[in-house]
Amino acid sequence: QVQLVESGGGSVQAGGSLRLSCTVSTFIYNQYSPNCLGWFRQAPGKEREGVAGIGQYRRVTYAESVKGRFTISQDNAKDTLYLQMDNVNPEDTATYYCAAGRNCGGAELLQSRPYLYWGQGTQVTVST
Repeated sequence: QVQLVESGGGSVQAGGSLRLSCTVSTFIYNQYSPNCLGWFRQAPGKEREGVAGIGQYRRVTYAESVKGRFTISQDNAKDTLYLQMDNVNPEDTATYYCAAGRNCGGAELLQSRPYLYWGQGTQVTVST
């Protein structure tokens, strides 16, 4: 069964904003007990790239390419992860995935290796 589900993707003009959401199942929290949640993206022909992550001790890490433009957050119930995307550009076009993992360090928050559970992805297309 799907444990994480992304939503909120779509088409947006360059300079605009978009907010992605990821619902996290109770299985993740009750059985897996993750200490890191993150957003990744992948464009056709390119490697998967870490975008933003929340790790142990509530540590937040962003890729240099999105600093100052994207914001990762989690609701009070901890069942939804968000990615607020502001001032988007065509280079942000990709399929975005949310993921849950364990044993995530600082830089590791933006690496795929610690993440075990992944969503199906939501497409974001930025036009000029």
